[in-house]
Amino acid sequence: MNKSKVYFSNLRTNSNMTLLQKLDRLVKKAGIEEIDFNEKFVAIKIHFGEPGNLAYLRPNYSKVIVDLIKSNNGKPFLTDCNTLYVGRRKNAIEHMDAAYENGYNPFATGCHIIIADGIKGTDEAIIPIEGGEYVKEAKIGQAIMDADIFISMNHFKGHESTGFGGALKNIGMGCGSRAGKMEMHCSGKPVVKQNKCVSCGACKKMCAHSAISFNEYKKANINHDKCVGCGRCIGTCNFDAIENFEYAANDILNKKIAEYSKAVLSGREHFHISFVVNVSPNCDCHAENDAAIIPDVGMFASFDPVALDMACVDAANKQVVIRDSYLGEKEQHTHDHFINTHPETNWEVCIDHAVKLGLGNKEYELIEV
Repeated sequence: MNKSKVYFSNLRTNSNMTLLQKLDRLVKKAGIEEIDFNEKFVAIKIHFGEPGNLAYLRPNYSKVIVDLIKSNNGKPFLTDCNTLYVGRRKNAIEHMDAAYENGYNPFATGCHIIIADGIKGTDEAIIPIEGGEYVKEAKIGQAIMDADIFISMNHFKGHESTGFGGALKNIGMGCGSRAGKMEMHCSGKPVVKQNKCVSCGACKKMCAHSAISFNEYKKANINHDKCVGCGRCIGTCNFDAIENFEYAANDILNKKIAEYSKAVLSGREHFHISFVVNVSPNCDCHAENDAAIIPDVGMFASFDPVALDMACVDAANKQVVIRDSYLGEKEQHTHDHFINTHPETNWEVCIDHAVKLGLGNKEYELIEV
């Protein structure tokens, strides 16, 4: 197999070239304009950042891509799916409030935001996965699958469950509906926190499998013999009284992310951009971000999300660890910054499974722009 091309630009600027101009030049050199955008809907998958976290990508970057797509007569929109966990992005209303708070609004980005899986995370498309070992049918946010073209913009950083979060993590986990995220994260089924249940009955009305009933204290219970683990009751509960408790092993999670990525990308044109900046030890889903573990590296772009992730992790691992960071305070057991940061993870599992599924190539040619 021929090496995939990954394009790279450092972060040096001068009076004649800003970072935004460098991003525009990078993606054009990488071939983004080879895509026929004319009159097509273009989903730009991005993480809007949990309020309180300041490591997420600035909205200025997204406007560069939006403007380029519009100049090619495309119809772009920024998108993400609701979270499984409790936070400021667990339903579409709060999610959009959080996005606006973090600067993602039509005036700053030049396009609208659509939360792909709807108000409560139940608006999903069921997509068969050819060759899926753990998932046969992925549950993807409907608006993402309605788009003609898919583009991902990724903040490359550490992750406590997958080692790092890059293109594949942003695509696979990020595009899953609430039920999809439940399927990837968990091997079990949700439970009710009795002290938080207010007996409103909303979860029972939502359950399509008659798995929820109320006990003598008027508290909800979930019958796991009937429950299919879709997670819709989690999104329905306005009081955060329902949670998942049996998390899948990290290796299985990584493989499911690769399989979900295949569901998102198969059968349509796609392009991917990653920013190795503010490389925090944990995900942008945290309502805080710890100090960066390595210096900023630059911007990367490719049609191949696997090669892109490999190029980013290779570049990151060449960097000197910042001494006073979370990683700098830990023992360095390997030459891999992300395994040293989260020793219980192995990011290569996702990469290798993605290659097996035909999503891309680990071998790449790095072209500096």
